[in-house]
Amino acid sequence: MADEAPKLIQIAPKGGEKKDGFNLVTERVVAVNPESRQLEVELLAYDGKTVLLDVAEEALEDLKKIKAGDGATIRVVEEGGKRVAKSFKIRPKDPNTARADAMLLDLKDSHWLNRKYAAEVLGELKDSRAVEPLVAALTDEVGDVRQRAYDSLIKLGGPSVPSLIPLLVSEEDEIRQSATEILRKIGKPAVEPLATALADADDRLKTRIMKVLDRMGYKPKTKEAAPKAELPRLI
Repeated sequence: MADEAPKLIQIAPKGGEKKDGFNLVTERVVAVNPESRQLEVELLAYDGKTVLLDVAEEALEDLKKIKAGDGATIRVVEEGGKRVAKSFKIRPKDPNTARADAMLLDLKDSHWLNRKYAAEVLGELKDSRAVEPLVAALTDEVGDVRQRAYDSLIKLGGPSVPSLIPLLVSEEDEIRQSATEILRKIGKPAVEPLATALADADDRLKTRIMKVLDRMGYKPKTKEAAPKAELPRLI
């Protein structure tokens, strides 16, 4: 059974008069369909679920201006059991997010110079969406691209760690060594994820994780041995 659409709750000051409709704030417009006069938006407060809104006649011009990826504040009213958008206040996508989008595409470009530049910029932007693509770039055919991906994963820090841990048992020596060095250079933010990963790791991965933690100067806590019972004295 499909999940029911999340309920949109109107909040008014205590004891105050409720106004017609409510303002729906979204960080991301998912889809725009002027032909069917509909708009789909993501609701971050509901774990990223989306809601489909009909658009009123008076808001159609605004609908043509909004784009997928934009943020928006939308005035919504209930009409005939439907949620109808009456007006929009558009918040264009953050420039850094837009730049990260472009760099994520360039990281797959056929020209190695574009991939190299993209890998470097993604580290500067510190966009966590870049972790998996940068991990994949550690196997790029061009050494300069691999090096930029290596450096950027260090800059990204903690978010990189879960994706790097499985590489500690890679069959490729270079990948295994790179993952080890990146984790060590990330330093303290890598300790807790590494220690947590020990619980579900197989023996081979557990050994690798312990070596990395040891080289980082981390000593896992051990349970203190129970005190030995005192032997009875001979009289």
